[in-house]
Amino acid sequence: MTKYRTRTQAIHAGESIDPATKASAPNIAMSNSFVMSEISGFSIDAFGEDKPFVYSRWDNPTVRMLEDKLAALESAEACSCFASGMAATSAILNTTLKRGDHLVAIDVHYSGTAELIRFLRDSVGIETTLVDPTDLGMIEEAVQPGRTKLFWFETPSNPLLTVTDIPAVSELAHQIGAKLVIDSTLATPIATKPLELGADFVVHSLSKYIGGHGDALGGAVLCNSESMKSIRDHERVHIGGVLSPFNAWLIARGLATLPLRMPAHTASALKVAQFLETHPRVTRVLYPGLESHKGHEIAKRQMQECWGGLLSFTVADGKALAQRMPTHVEIIHYAVSLGSHRSLIFWMETEEMLRSSFVLPPSLERQYREITEEGIFRFAVGLEDPEDLCEELTKCLDL
Repeated sequence: MTKYRTRTQAIHAGESIDPATKASAPNIAMSNSFVMSEISGFSIDAFGEDKPFVYSRWDNPTVRMLEDKLAALESAEACSCFASGMAATSAILNTTLKRGDHLVAIDVHYSGTAELIRFLRDSVGIETTLVDPTDLGMIEEAVQPGRTKLFWFETPSNPLLTVTDIPAVSELAHQIGAKLVIDSTLATPIATKPLELGADFVVHSLSKYIGGHGDALGGAVLCNSESMKSIRDHERVHIGGVLSPFNAWLIARGLATLPLRMPAHTASALKVAQFLETHPRVTRVLYPGLESHKGHEIAKRQMQECWGGLLSFTVADGKALAQRMPTHVEIIHYAVSLGSHRSLIFWMETEEMLRSSFVLPPSLERQYREITEEGIFRFAVGLEDPEDLCEELTKCLDL
């Protein structure tokens, strides 16, 4: 599908017409096993590269369709889907790191990943150094020659919307023989293709923008074919965090409209961010599409001016507002997650986040506190009319 453009790939890549029914929409192969045409081994290790469909924990036609679609959009040699973004994250960490290795990771990013990395330090003995992704000197100083095997970055980051210079960090990683992982969930392949910028792995939570409707969990890893072998043949088969065919079908259906949805999310989020910057109660707005954002110029190079739909903001006396907000919003849902067509908002209290998710060294903790004050509102802007969203925010902010 490489000869086609993004919108065409999002619809047609990975799909084929069913020869029996001539159905236009892709099938859902709701079977855990498949009839074999010849005698074969009982282990996945008995097969070569071109494996037939045997058992859905190994591979499934509907899941494969989604993987091929994602690979086309990310310009990747290979894609493997999992039951959640965290399953995909775990697959990379488990196959690239071993006891005694060293990991350089972004200081503030998706909380599930931050907590997992800390768990691996305590349970497996993988040392981690947390860094400010905008400080290349700090990243370079964090390297431990001979031990640093992996760099883990998320751009834009969740929830602070920090932007990482992917080519620059890639160069630092590759100079010492390490690999670079980019969690590109917020950017999606519509804005950024990290593999083309030097990353070795891309991870997505498919539950967010790619699925797009807040109704299916999923995750994906994209990389070259050689690196994918252990991820697919060990992590997916033996750990078993497989994506269900039905969820794969739902996510693929959402993916078909991703090239249309992301510009719409961006347009609305930018309008909301600009509105919030002018409100007297708002003290800070974090959104890479704003010229005031620290990473705006890098984002312009890496995101095709498709800034996404997530923003965060702080307000004076934010905790008091957060306590009242759930009963005063109507079209904005007070709920976790992001990437849905519905707008979602949630308060992230600084003390609680530093206690549970972001256990940071002193200098980075001070920096986090300075940015978030007593806490931030993470606002995932959906596809509603932005004027309606601004009016509802005004009612809340004026409480």
